[in-house]
Order: sequence, then structure tokens, then C-alpha cells
Amino acid sequence: MEEKWFNVGKIVNTHGIRGEVRVVSVTDFADERYKPGKKIFIFGEKNPKPLEVEIESHRKHKSFDLLTFKGYPNINDVEPLKGMAIRIPESELSELDENEFYFHEIIGCTVYTDEGKEIGTVREILTPGANDVWVIKRPRRKDVLIPYIQEIVKEINPSEKRIIITPMEGLIEDED
Repeated sequence: MEEKWFNVGKIVNTHGIRGEVRVVSVTDFADERYKPGKKIFIFGEKNPKPLEVEIESHRKHKSFDLLTFKGYPNINDVEPLKGMAIRIPESELSELDENEFYFHEIIGCTVYTDEGKEIGTVREILTPGANDVWVIKRPRRKDVLIPYIQEIVKEINPSEKRIIITPMEGLIEDED
């Protein structure tokens, strides 16, 4: 059976001259994922096989995770990795608590109001700070941003790809 892969980040740039890369992470478990000694896999358009690397160091800098890899001691070693995705195999996904979900379980779900009205599909998840924000793609309309908070998100059913929300006033503008 073919291994399923899940994005945990993207290498957006190098940082300094000592082989550090700047990563925009899409994981709530950055400290766990990027622990020194852990292996991650780098996918790029030009390399058909994932590149397996071992993390040497991890630190936070502004909104980025800065990583170095064993055997990649300087900027020339990591420069070709810019723009590539960092993924982990499905076998490394952590067990989540009840009412916790992975991004890949939420993205693609159809969002309905508690009155049964279809709003659209979750296109991406933003992590600006206090709570995640879901970007809902609507047919022939502007995307809607839904904060992932208890007052709004009432039910998540990833197996049926269905989410029920109670929209707050003014949250969803109708351009009818």
C-alpha cells in the first residue's frame, strides 16, 4: 500500500549562512515535529522521491520555525531546498484528543448553518493567533472567514466531510 503523506510545513527561505532554513509551519505540533534527531521528508517538484533529512536544531524566530539538518552545514547545502514541502508519513500522525482534528480532516469539508443552509467548502486554515480561522470557498461569491471558536462551530464530522456552524450576525454577507 502506498504511504500517505501529510504537510507539516514549507521551506520558504534560508536564514544566515550556517545551513538554517526558514519554515512556515502548518502543524500545531512544531516542537514535537522538529525535535532534534527526528526525521522529516522534503518534497519538491524536481525530486520524485522524498529527501529524508534528520533535524539537527529547531528554534522559533518571529512567525517562522528555523531548522538545520544533519549533513547540511551551510547555506549552499540548503539553498536548493527553498520552496519545497516538509511532510511526514501517516504513521507519524499523533493521536489527538476528542474534539481535536488535523487540518487535512477539516479541509474539504462542506460547511452548513444550523438551519441547514450550505455555505461552502473549507479551502484552507489560517493560524493567526488566538484561534484558527477557516477560509470557506463559496460558489461565485467571496470567500468567508470563520473563526474556529465554540460559539460558532457546533459540530465537526470528518468522516461525512460535514461541519455545522451557528453564524454570528454579520459573519456571512449575502450579496443577493
